[in-house]
Amino acid sequence: MRRNALDQAQGDNMTDFLARRLPGMQVNDIQGSPFQADLTYRGYRASGLLGASQGLSVYLDGVRINEPFGDVINWDMVPEFALQSLTVLPGANPSFGLNTLGGAIVLETVDGRSAEGQRAELGFGSHGRKRAEVGLGQRHADGWHSYVGGTVFDENGWRDHSPGKQALVLARIGRSQGGTDWSVGVLGGRATLVGNGLLPSVTIDDGEATPDLYAGSRSAVFSHPDRTKNRLAQATFNFSQQLAASSRLQALVYARNSRRDTVNGDGAEDFDPTEPDENASLNTTATRQSAWGAALSLAQRSGAHQWQVGATVDASRVRYRQLEQEGSFDATRGVLAGDEGAELSASVTGKSLHLGLYATDTWQLAAGTHLTGTLRGNRSRVSNTLTSVDDDTGDLELKPKESFTYTSLNPAIGLTQQVGGGLALFANLARNTRVPTVIELGCADPDEPCRLPAGLQSDPYLKQVRATSLEAGLRWRPAPGQRLELAVFRTDNRDDIVFGSVSATSQLGYFQNFKRTRHQGLDASWQAQFGPVAVSAAYSHLQATYQADGTLRMGERNVTVTPGTHMAGLPRHSGKLGADWALGRGLSVGADVQIVSSRGVQGNEDGRLEDDEPDIHRLSIPGHGLLHLRLQWQATPALSVVARVQNALDRRYETYGALAETVFDAQGNFTGNEEEAVFVAPGAPRSLWLGLRLKF
Repeated sequence: MRRNALDQAQGDNMTDFLARRLPGMQVNDIQGSPFQADLTYRGYRASGLLGASQGLSVYLDGVRINEPFGDVINWDMVPEFALQSLTVLPGANPSFGLNTLGGAIVLETVDGRSAEGQRAELGFGSHGRKRAEVGLGQRHADGWHSYVGGTVFDENGWRDHSPGKQALVLARIGRSQGGTDWSVGVLGGRATLVGNGLLPSVTIDDGEATPDLYAGSRSAVFSHPDRTKNRLAQATFNFSQQLAASSRLQALVYARNSRRDTVNGDGAEDFDPTEPDENASLNTTATRQSAWGAALSLAQRSGAHQWQVGATVDASRVRYRQLEQEGSFDATRGVLAGDEGAELSASVTGKSLHLGLYATDTWQLAAGTHLTGTLRGNRSRVSNTLTSVDDDTGDLELKPKESFTYTSLNPAIGLTQQVGGGLALFANLARNTRVPTVIELGCADPDEPCRLPAGLQSDPYLKQVRATSLEAGLRWRPAPGQRLELAVFRTDNRDDIVFGSVSATSQLGYFQNFKRTRHQGLDASWQAQFGPVAVSAAYSHLQATYQADGTLRMGERNVTVTPGTHMAGLPRHSGKLGADWALGRGLSVGADVQIVSSRGVQGNEDGRLEDDEPDIHRLSIPGHGLLHLRLQWQATPALSVVARVQNALDRRYETYGALAETVFDAQGNFTGNEEEAVFVAPGAPRSLWLGLRLKF
């Protein structure tokens, strides 16, 4: 997907664009913040939520930007204003290194050649939203080129107590002379985002549902604050050298430093009615991460073969601290700090080193027939030192240093066949692995369970996840201006990492290897141009299931799963339709329709409301359909006006659900009585946006 397509679609941000247009993509709006998306693709996640099981890799200009601690994606640190292209590659492709189980998202930014000239955009929208973007790309003498750009963003937020702001700057300089091409890029940013999580929709008593806080206001929050501050500094050096007419050497060197600080207002873990002023707690975390690495590859075309060999090295250091402070709820369910200071509850320092060697070859067997084979070897070493609170004494205890080594050899093979008439058939079989993250290795001992993410404990060995994906389909151009794609897929994960319960009644759990899970389904898309009208459509069917027996800790319940149990939060059916119509005189209008089927509620995968209850009550979040409208007017060759309406029909909808307990009544007053409730992630209401775009 190129820059022009991103501009025309007018998504709120990149993840919104992916959810609107690409088959298999969904966004669970768990945090309610535009830059804290929980993105899923074919059921695999690229999320900003610490502790989420990540299965997608995200690359920016060749650098994998999944953070070392938890593999999370800080979407607020992606320079969307400077994106040149966006590519989604499905499957457990070993070419993209470790942890690419469900696919990879590859992002490339502009430089002075691809974005020559000046560009500026200014916009205002509902809920106090404001954004400004600028960029300047230049070609200089003797092959030099440069680019500098930035963005600032600010909003009040559509939910209560949820303001957000962001600022990013990207600068690149490079030179292309003869067969040599190099560039240096620097990215810096900071953001303060508030995402207030799930909200109780109904309470449940003996199977009867009673409307709760969400029924009165979808903009309400369960408790606050829920604030995240991110800071990033990244530098990259890309080098390419043409060695001969058919061979090229490429190199990449990078360094990243990120800081993440969070403050969360939560209910007290053990509420004592005799101490009503100690019914809440403030949980704060501080994460400091440094990462650096390099990659080298050689590619050559030789006869019927086009091959590439390469090596990668990636290293990181992590420091994480978590503190707790007693507090109390005010009338708005905000947490006020108590008299006692914050106390350290857990910390970890760790480092990792990942080495990789790979080779790939595309062999033209015959005219229109190509066979591609890939082989990658990985060796990883992860070490950490943990400090946690002893359950018996309540004292901080320093654990011994732990080190784990993982090796893997991952192959892939793919075949494409041009049939004729614009039709191509393809099939791919691939395997890749995921190494456990520090947060998973820090909570993996059944003898020392923890409440994620409140505790980190010394742990035994966790196996690496092995994903094997099989995909087959077709790409067809049935007529000029039309393109049809169809793919069926299955990915089996062995030794998947999940959060498991100590027993059927325990409130504690730990990360463990789960024997087998499966993601399978179908993706279809169609694009067509009929004169001034461009149309696109997509459909996805997904079955994400557990394929073994086990007891998993889901929220506040111990869920018994069996082969075929569906994973929560993932719709089985989704459809997308988009259209743009050029009316003439520089005016164009467009619309997107998103349709999503119902999805299961976390903690109710087995149909039970309580662990020991024999009755079955299937809970689900209803499906929904959304309409988005947009307009663009090219007033002059340099100036255009853009406008859009998100959720034009102001539909009330939810994107995620979980079974949990509330200690507030339907009016939001603290009661201290725990009641079973279905919590939901409210979808955003109707919002308007108006912007000016200047290019010259």
